Amino acid sequence: MSTPSSKPSPGALRQLPAGIWVLGFVSLLMDVSSEMIHSLLPLFMVGVLGTSVFMVGLVEGLAESVALITKVFSGVLSDYLGRRKWLAVAGYGLGALTKPLFALAPSVGVVLTARLLDRVGKGIRGAPRDALVADLAPPGIRGAAFGLRQSLDTVGAFAGPLLAVALMLLWANDFRAVFWVAVVPGLLAVLLLVVGVKEPARPPEARRVNPIRRDNLRRLGPAYGWVVGVGAVFTLARFSEAFLVLNAERSGIALALVPLVMVAMNAVYALSAYPFGWLSDRVSHHRLLAWGLVVLIAANLVLGSSSHWAVVLVGVALWGVHMGMTQGLLATMVAEVAPPDLRGTAFGFFNLISGVAMLLASVVAGLVWDRWGPATTFWVSAAFCTVALLGLLRAPRALKPTAAAEKRS
Repeated sequence: MSTPSSKPSPGALRQLPAGIWVLGFVSLLMDVSSEMIHSLLPLFMVGVLGTSVFMVGLVEGLAESVALITKVFSGVLSDYLGRRKWLAVAGYGLGALTKPLFALAPSVGVVLTARLLDRVGKGIRGAPRDALVADLAPPGIRGAAFGLRQSLDTVGAFAGPLLAVALMLLWANDFRAVFWVAVVPGLLAVLLLVVGVKEPARPPEARRVNPIRRDNLRRLGPAYGWVVGVGAVFTLARFSEAFLVLNAERSGIALALVPLVMVAMNAVYALSAYPFGWLSDRVSHHRLLAWGLVVLIAANLVLGSSSHWAVVLVGVALWGVHMGMTQGLLATMVAEVAPPDLRGTAFGFFNLISGVAMLLASVVAGLVWDRWGPATTFWVSAAFCTVALLGLLRAPRALKPTAAAEKRS
């Protein structure tokens, strides 16, 4: 729960440091590159390479899990070195260099390799970048800072599929040609990060410590453990967005237009991330998380009720609202309950647990989809969300982050 001192002024957006904006635009460019590929990849794997939906779920689950698990090591290393920018550069660089592999892939094995390497890059950059946002942002507007970065990131996430759709229409569904174009914004993202972000100087008195020593890990405290648990539950309740793409395909719209489902979802996500980030600086985090689950339940019920394209769009729009409400909020909560010198480690372990949850959620969703169909997949997710919501509402107050814990940073 936020404290009065954490309320942003109406000019919070103007108060954000330039480095936050640059990190947001770096995320935007890389997401344009990645989502041009990822919005088409399930269709490419099933339609061109002949793989099953279960294999799509397995690839997506493994890829995202590798990314989140890798964040542990990069987060710990960024705390140990006291430097975050160049780890982020390495991660963005690896992501950019893997893009040509998708265009060249002759089999699902090469796609899996490219996807894993791409997500290793995401893992390397993720925790240091998030910790760098927390380092750069004043505490009173930290929710707004994470919301802005997430919003710009998500602009890229809907611009990428939109560009992919245009090129698919222009080039008669040539997947590989679109994948080649995706290389360009990825390289631009790396260049912008190198020249545009100046990392805060490390205090002269700061000593290099081992973040994973037992006494240092104890400093994270029970409030941090609660946030990690909540993050895992939210990830289990929400499987990979690849299933939204596959669900859109069965609505009967043209193949080249299917990625528009990701455009719709990410447009709503981008528009809602900053306002909800700003709101999280002044309202109960616990209450906002609960409403986020309510919206995800509604999204699943809508998506499971019909395959008509209009219903699908309503469902993915609700999915985008859920993402806007919860993703920046969870990052803000990690930043607020972790000591400043352990933020990289805190983000790393938070994402490790979320990574395991993402693997489980995507694999189970793929199995349910293959055996009982798409509608059942969304019904099962809605049921799990309902159980998670009840658990969140019944959680003992002692397990929730206190105002004092959130004010530590």
